[in-house]
Amino acid sequence: MALSLGVLLTEPLRRFALSHGITDRPNDRKGHARPTPYLGGIAVAVVTLTTGAVTAFASGFGNPGLAVLLGGAAIMAVLGLVDDLHPLPPALRLGVAAAAASFVVFVGGHPTIFGGVFDATFAVLWIVFTTNAFNLLDNMDGAASSVCAVICGFLCWNAWSSGQAGLGLVLVALCGACLGFLLHNWHPARIFLGDSGSLFIGFTLASAAVVLHKDSAGLTAPAGLLVTTLVATVDTALVMLSRYRESRPLLQGGLDHASHRLRRTGLTEQQAVTVLWAFAGLGGLSGLLLAQGVLPPGVLLPAAAVVGVAAVALLLRVPSMPGPATSPALPAGRTASGGERSAVRVR
Repeated sequence: MALSLGVLLTEPLRRFALSHGITDRPNDRKGHARPTPYLGGIAVAVVTLTTGAVTAFASGFGNPGLAVLLGGAAIMAVLGLVDDLHPLPPALRLGVAAAAASFVVFVGGHPTIFGGVFDATFAVLWIVFTTNAFNLLDNMDGAASSVCAVICGFLCWNAWSSGQAGLGLVLVALCGACLGFLLHNWHPARIFLGDSGSLFIGFTLASAAVVLHKDSAGLTAPAGLLVTTLVATVDTALVMLSRYRESRPLLQGGLDHASHRLRRTGLTEQQAVTVLWAFAGLGGLSGLLLAQGVLPPGVLLPAAAVVGVAAVALLLRVPSMPGPATSPALPAGRTASGGERSAVRVR
């Protein structure tokens, strides 16, 4: 149902956005070549909240923690929509995300690592970080929605295995909504998620992962949380480190993400996104095997950290900005996406 509604609802939202000029216009820091509407996240949020929440609570699987999680996710979707229409200060966005995450952790629970207030603080900070990491990951056609769908599949399996059926229903609804939206968002994208969608899926996934690990202790929770969202974590670390080294604004958009660097290695846009969701699938499978007791957390956590550091180090070797020698070949008569003809300083 979620997949079907995701397909059907996205198209009228696309037409509405086009008719009202709600589009993301290309510039030298973006990878698309023409104005593209970005209300797709509203379709994902509405479909997930409607099908997932109604089914979960109607089936008797609802609980206060799940209600707070969905309420926080809805707030993030509205916050993102406002930011799409009228850009908000980063401090305000972070403050709202932190408040919503705090309610989720207070009501839904959190894992135990060291005990005391540190564990709750860690959970809140991790939700806020992952929410914004998915906002950054939404930088190429199909990237964020496909990665979200893959992670949701494994988290849903984990939720059902651990007896959290209500959360499993919400996650499978989010997976279906993302797949339905992906039919419109796969390259060449006809509509974007926008901040409303990227903040919504990031918050929902992060909160669901924290709630799923609320009974975990020791290294199990950090290992499970890291491998589940390793793709978004690597991309954020890569971008922040690259911009810091090059003395560029950390919060300013650019063509220096993992997906863009994969493109500069010779991959097509579809192939680059496929690498991302395949990587996400390996992380999701590792998290599931951890939850089933197959993989020990003492081995998985350092292994995931090594893989993440290695991925960042390898991608840093790929030029962060496109140039004549690094831009992929384009069809005749077509410029690089987002006006990538700007001059590049070579040091």
